[in-house]
Amino acid sequence: MICPLAKMYTLGAGFIPSPNHAGGLRFHGMSPVLSQLYHDGYMEATSAEQTAVFEAAEFFARTEGILPAPESSHAIKVAIDEAKRCRETGEAKNIVFGLTGTGYFDLVAYEQYNNGTMTDHIPTDEELAVGLNALPPQPAGL
Repeated sequence: MICPLAKMYTLGAGFIPSPNHAGGLRFHGMSPVLSQLYHDGYMEATSAEQTAVFEAAEFFARTEGILPAPESSHAIKVAIDEAKRCRETGEAKNIVFGLTGTGYFDLVAYEQYNNGTMTDHIPTDEELAVGLNALPPQPAGL
């Protein structure tokens, strides 16, 4: 709890996520640059259950021959959803996502997904409040 403070969206350092396979996504905050882009309306935040994320990751691996890391697989899931939406509406759109790392260190998670033992946990308002209530007061308008 001693760190250089940076303006960012956060769930608070006291937030403890469920034991899932989101890898680097377990950090409680968003990068300051992404936080500013979100704040200024240049990007949207989207969430997906981890089983749907792994389904998209496997689809991507079978299509592109690259086994993505779970962190990147969240972006892949949203990119696939956006492409499907464009196909349904006829909208032409460039869709860009970040692919970083590989999923080879996450093979246990892929095994759990394929065995059907992976579960989804969506934090409740009460679970989110634990971290958020520990945040110091913020000036209005930030």
